[in-house]
Amino acid sequence: MGRLFGTDGARGVAITELTCELAMQIGRAAAMVLTKETNHKAKIIIGKDTRISGDILESALVAGICSVGADAHILGVVPTPAVAMLVKKYNADAGVMISASHNSVEFNGIKLFSGTGFKLSDEIENEIEALILDTPEKIELKDGCDIGHVYYEKDAAWDYIRYVMKTVQTDFNGIRVALDCANGSASVCAQRIFEGLGAKCIMLNDKPDGTNINKDCGSTHIEGLQKAVVDNHCDIGLAFDGDADRCLAVDEKGELIDGDKILAIFSKYMKNMGILKNNTCVVTVMTNLGFFKYAKANGIVAATTKVGDRYVLEEMLKGGYNIGGEQSGHIILLDYANTGDGELTGTKLLTVLKCTGEKASELASCMECYPQVLVNVKITADKKGMWDKVPEITDAIKMYSEKLGDEGRILVRESGTEPLVRVMIEGKRTGIITEYAHMIAELIEKM
Repeated sequence: MGRLFGTDGARGVAITELTCELAMQIGRAAAMVLTKETNHKAKIIIGKDTRISGDILESALVAGICSVGADAHILGVVPTPAVAMLVKKYNADAGVMISASHNSVEFNGIKLFSGTGFKLSDEIENEIEALILDTPEKIELKDGCDIGHVYYEKDAAWDYIRYVMKTVQTDFNGIRVALDCANGSASVCAQRIFEGLGAKCIMLNDKPDGTNINKDCGSTHIEGLQKAVVDNHCDIGLAFDGDADRCLAVDEKGELIDGDKILAIFSKYMKNMGILKNNTCVVTVMTNLGFFKYAKANGIVAATTKVGDRYVLEEMLKGGYNIGGEQSGHIILLDYANTGDGELTGTKLLTVLKCTGEKASELASCMECYPQVLVNVKITADKKGMWDKVPEITDAIKMYSEKLGDEGRILVRESGTEPLVRVMIEGKRTGIITEYAHMIAELIEKM
């Protein structure tokens, strides 16, 4: 992880941590690094989610981009995957998304995409970081007629909506779906996509006001969707996060279908259809043990990476695979998109529902989940990168792992997007793994 960029771009409390000055410098450095091979006036597109700080940071980014001679094309409020798609459609040299994804409103972030629509590699991000932090004097400002122009792409959301709809080969007539838009980017797209494909939509949290993004709603607060699905007799419910690159689902009984189960449903369906490339699904170390048992029983290879959708994507590209993702609902369907896309994932889930004729609960029953306990421990900046250097903590992890044996596992990792250490334990006995997780968490809190 770099000095500015974590596992999903630069992120922090907007204005005080992710400052306007830093956003402007990121705009300048990114424009220079990402367009250095071009022999034309560079073009960079910028999207954002609905949080109140988005306009301010957008203005700073635009100032930075244009001050080094590149043109800025403003998309307005769109999902993150729309930026990844539109950077190619609009023949742009790079794309920027202003969003802190599932985080609460005080946070914001800057995600960068290359001209091919893929998130940047660690090496390119390091080059941008070095330009900002080590050699800012190398940033060359333009003046006069050489500065960049600002343009507004008024059809950006509709171009993305039409693209997603064109990937669907059936209709959703007869399907009743509840959509939780998290008061975020999905608010401008989801209803149009799913109603356009014939579904009857029950809308939740689709009225953003700049301050209510992810607030007790969306993929991080699934309870409201669960109730809405049951109360409205829906066939399925879909929950997105703030920038709509994640999707979790709820079956007709109100039970959660997380990213692991969505991957199981998709990989089984794709294998049956003969379109699962190299018979492989890419997952992370956080993936539920139940998925690995499911994959083995169904003759599917589960390729494993470290946590972060960028690493899932790297493995997919390296191995020639076309599906991968995370328990959190980041699902990458590489035949259609270069990044996780919540609304695309939702359309594919409804496609499986329609084409198989099975209920959502029946689809999700293909995989048995092991009980899993996750405890998040807040840490201060001076404690980052420290937990695994404390013998008392590492000895406890080793001891509890030995006690679990083959019936479970322990994974402790520092978040790449928040000031947290995550303690995850899986096992057959919920009481035991809960006790172990809290014991480890207490040791981390004391360090």
